[in-house]
Amino acid sequence: MIDEIPVIKVRALEYADTTDELAAEEPLEIRLEYGPDFHREVKNISVTMRTPGNDAELAVGFLFTEGIIRSVDEVMFARHNFDCTENRQNVIQVSLKSNFIPNLNSADRNFYTTSSCGVCGKSSIGSIRTANQFNQLTDDNSISATLMYTLPGLLCEQQEIFEQTGGLHASALFSSYGELLLVREDVGRHNALDKLIGAALNEEMLPLNDKVLILSGRASFELVQKAAMAGINIIAAVGAPSTLAVQLANEFNITLCGFLRGQRFNIYTSPRRIILT
Repeated sequence: MIDEIPVIKVRALEYADTTDELAAEEPLEIRLEYGPDFHREVKNISVTMRTPGNDAELAVGFLFTEGIIRSVDEVMFARHNFDCTENRQNVIQVSLKSNFIPNLNSADRNFYTTSSCGVCGKSSIGSIRTANQFNQLTDDNSISATLMYTLPGLLCEQQEIFEQTGGLHASALFSSYGELLLVREDVGRHNALDKLIGAALNEEMLPLNDKVLILSGRASFELVQKAAMAGINIIAAVGAPSTLAVQLANEFNITLCGFLRGQRFNIYTSPRRIILT
């Protein structure tokens, strides 16, 4: 979603009244409905700042990457709450089937997030390992360095809103042969990845252990955590990783690359999956 905003553009000593296109940012409240038919409960799980669009994917992907649900089969539906008279497009409710109980013990932090921060209160890497159902995968997925060089350009070609506004992050899923499979954009980098994983869940693609994740910005701890939850074992970011992201990638035997620009990148962990010859 794009908003057109009036601005004054200044160049040297000249200025003019005009408009600028900006990426929209609005809050989204994620609610979870669960329990037996005779005693349904509704719990407010999170408020996140996001770019409107693909909200159902975002909500389901968030619940999965936080370990609250384990499969899209547990979900009955995810839709905007039209019973709410205010901000009805900014409240989405995920209803679970009556025979599934969410793992709310995984919600061990305050789920108020912003567009730039998410997992700051996560208690430990050990809690992620406990919730992750794919952390025992031992596949040998690999990709050539030559092919890696081309992936950011392919991602950029698909970033429609970024092309207009310059203000969005993107996450993209590629095959190890360089085929673009999915891409999602959002003002929040963690939201973009949740949307991507939510879409993959809906298409029954998980685990994503034979895919490559490309991030348009930096690789934070939270993004590596979400990728690990989906079984992704090759991550490449256009920007830098954080030290904690490298530590988590090493813990989960994930190949983490950063500064993927032009014909260069750094490999921080598990280099065996990158073919250099």
